[in-house]
Amino acid sequence: MSEQAVIVEFQYGQTDLDPLLELEDKLIATIDSAGVGEFDGNEITQDGSDGSLYMYGPDADKLFEAIQPVLQEATCIRSIVATIRYGPPQDGVRERQVKIRD
Repeated sequence: MSEQAVIVEFQYGQTDLDPLLELEDKLIATIDSAGVGEFDGNEITQDGSDGSLYMYGPDADKLFEAIQPVLQEATCIRSIVATIRYGPPQDGVRERQVKIRD
């Protein structure tokens, strides 16, 4: 797994995971097609209120550029914020946050 990451936090608001799994399929296809990394999975709260998506690649900016249109069009999630991390998960690694949509 590559060191750079895009971690997407969002509000979900339901316990039916089918719409989220469809979004994940679109993200996987987009990432694979662009050759920018890999989709690593999700975390969803038990009540379905919110969650996170985890993606990794050698260049976090290219990864984000590829997935941003998919996230902007997603109707099953809201209050979407992406954390773009430029190295391993440790103190002092540069990160930036991008608000994608309310």
